[in-house]
Amino acid sequence: MTDLLTLSASEALALFRRRALSPVELTAALIARAEAAEPLINAFTYRYFDQALDASRLAEARYGHGNARPLEGLCIAIKDAGHIAGQPTSSGSLLGDEGPQPKTSPINQRVLGAGGIVHARSATPEYSCAAVTWSRRWGVTRNPWNLAMTPGGSSGGAGAALAAGTATLATGSDIGGSIRIPASCCGVIGYKPPRGRNPVDAPFNLDFYCHTGPMARTVADTILFQNQLCGPHPDDATTLPRHQIPAPGELGDLHDLRGLRIALSRDLGLFQVAPDVTAALDRASRTFRDLGAVVEEIALPWGDDVMSAALTHLQMIFGTSIAPQDPADWDRLTPYAKDFATKGLQVNPRDYLAALTRAGDMAQELAHAMAGFDLLICPTTAVPAVAADFDPGTQSLMINDRPVDPMLGWVMTVPFNMLSTRPALSMPCGQAANGVPIGLQIVGRPYDETPVFRAALAFEATLPEWSARAPQIC
Repeated sequence: MTDLLTLSASEALALFRRRALSPVELTAALIARAEAAEPLINAFTYRYFDQALDASRLAEARYGHGNARPLEGLCIAIKDAGHIAGQPTSSGSLLGDEGPQPKTSPINQRVLGAGGIVHARSATPEYSCAAVTWSRRWGVTRNPWNLAMTPGGSSGGAGAALAAGTATLATGSDIGGSIRIPASCCGVIGYKPPRGRNPVDAPFNLDFYCHTGPMARTVADTILFQNQLCGPHPDDATTLPRHQIPAPGELGDLHDLRGLRIALSRDLGLFQVAPDVTAALDRASRTFRDLGAVVEEIALPWGDDVMSAALTHLQMIFGTSIAPQDPADWDRLTPYAKDFATKGLQVNPRDYLAALTRAGDMAQELAHAMAGFDLLICPTTAVPAVAADFDPGTQSLMINDRPVDPMLGWVMTVPFNMLSTRPALSMPCGQAANGVPIGLQIVGRPYDETPVFRAALAFEATLPEWSARAPQIC
């Protein structure tokens, strides 16, 4: 059972093709694990276990007939934010639409079209507007490595499911780090592709902060999944021509990164960062040097104005979008969602313009600081995780005995939503004393994805054994 729970998607597909493993067997194992783990971690909202077993039998038949699709027979947790025709979408809210949706979101069309099996929808905070995952609708989702801590958000159920071994792949969306934050907290891989690479539901496809992307347990699986998700879609006019990331075997000698130049920032110029996170980043930098890369620290001219601009943008677009029309509905929101929506309705258009201007300036500043470098590495989160039930709408947060913004002050992901053409991947680079993983963020040049994955694959090969096993939660 344990081997099946940690089996990578790439390994599972190879076994399916050889008829050495049945999709039915793997699906049954994941469901059994979920039935044992869900009372503890609460990663799933809607569950479709019987339908998934039926779909796995059809997948087994397709392998027998030689017409299997690229993700045929893999159980993929779909975030309970986008839509699947005929299924409800709660968005983690008591105000969510519980009726069957009429249409499938573009990213989910890609999953289903490639043969993925939707066995469950993964939990999110209300309307995906927090970096923790709990809501009045579904309760608290917990980190499999330490049940007292959050799995991150907003794709927190996805990260928890991957870590716990209850899904083989998972989808995420990322408007401020919502793929990379849970990847960091849960010790898995999360990838924010460049803007336009993957389709996004309207109207958020028009917001340059917003992305959809893959989450997985290995870098190779992330490449596999991303290559199925990318490309133009008729429902998203912002999507770009299809771009294939090279397979691991096509990326050269991953034990030798000579010629790769990596910039390092411990704090992006503006974050308070916990000592164990900084120590993990320093160890990662030494590993990259041992692999032959040049790693040099850079300074960034970024300060509190960056996060102020990000909050203004997110509140204006995202906060306003979740503000209820009916005054009676406001008291049904969770405190953090109510706070976010209230602030969204208060944003001044001049402040929003200033936020756009700051993002434009940041692009020039980072390009100047990274001149001559292929990649930037930095922490994904400034602390490994916060408490599972932390409420950024009502509670304060301290790092290094200093107060930080409770919404975004601990997540170092948002600058790369502001700089949305840059690919950004989070992967584990250590483990805190409380068992929670620590994430490394690898950021590329605009639209230049291959060096990100080459570096990630090489670094992954150096990780200790703990990163490849499911935590013992049940």
